[in-house]
Amino acid sequence: MGSYCVPLEVLFTKGLNVEYIVPPPITAHTLEIGSRYSPDFVCAPFKYNLGNFIESIEAGANTLIQVGGACRLGYYGELHEQILSDLGYQVRFVNMAKAKFTKPLTFYTQLKSINPKMSLAKIALTLPMVLKMVRLIDETEDYIRKNVGFEKVPGEYQQTHKEFLDELRKVQDAKQLRAVEARFKKRLRDIGTDRPKHPFRVGIIGEYYTIMEPFSNHYVEKELAHKGIVVDRWMNVSNSILHNHQESIRAQIRGYAKYDMGATGMMTIDRALYFAKKGYDGIIHVKSFGCTPEMDVIPVLQNISADYKIPVIFLSYDSQTSETGIQTRLEAFYDMIIMRKEAT
Repeated sequence: MGSYCVPLEVLFTKGLNVEYIVPPPITAHTLEIGSRYSPDFVCAPFKYNLGNFIESIEAGANTLIQVGGACRLGYYGELHEQILSDLGYQVRFVNMAKAKFTKPLTFYTQLKSINPKMSLAKIALTLPMVLKMVRLIDETEDYIRKNVGFEKVPGEYQQTHKEFLDELRKVQDAKQLRAVEARFKKRLRDIGTDRPKHPFRVGIIGEYYTIMEPFSNHYVEKELAHKGIVVDRWMNVSNSILHNHQESIRAQIRGYAKYDMGATGMMTIDRALYFAKKGYDGIIHVKSFGCTPEMDVIPVLQNISADYKIPVIFLSYDSQTSETGIQTRLEAFYDMIIMRKEAT
């Protein structure tokens, strides 16, 4: 999912002292094999995860780890494990959804099953650095998506981002991490841009996996950047997991939603309201087909759109979604916000 395999690689190799196989980049083949062995109407992230697992096994992995989740993702581990077993794959499957935050010992038990000889001391030393890496990745990518549409030399941000991730993989301690942070913050600031005084601004909201894995949303952020748009996406691991915003979000959206709709629903409404109040030119809502929490928030988003006169486009993805179809809808959306701007 996005660039998070980099800090995970550091966590597993340095903290848990196991060999970490970076899953191959997601391609159409990943989705194809995941869809082939998945129930038809299960959400697309399930199919991507299954395709990731199969490709990782073929790359040499003998242990797979499924994370937990606030929606049906929390139940997917058992089904993934059963499907892989039925396909004849003999691997160890560690389901982190079985661990509970209220019972820290359950996390220890699950981690111990990855490497029985693991050292809690090494994990304690590695984890703060890994969390710092996650925050640094999120900050860096947020800066890039807001500026990449205006770079003078095409591809400069992308190349710098690639080198940044490569350097993160080599980091051995906090001192080296601070050096990498300082060096690449300067490099990003030094990239030449030709930014208009009042550029178009579009906020992206939606379902956790689809919004953060660029292949699964057909690189919607890149498409917008090519049109010279400031892309703003709040949803990342730092904001959604490492920082607890639940109480403040609940208060901020009280006028539109009284109850928690589950998973990313409250955060989706909160960000839509933020973008509307800040006068953004439009909002794009992305989700996988059949994502119940995000389907539930659509009427609320329509209310926000009507109240603040801000256009919202809804993009739903499954294994049959056409990239051409998405591009056509984005073109129409772009034309609309241009016309609205010219009319004011």
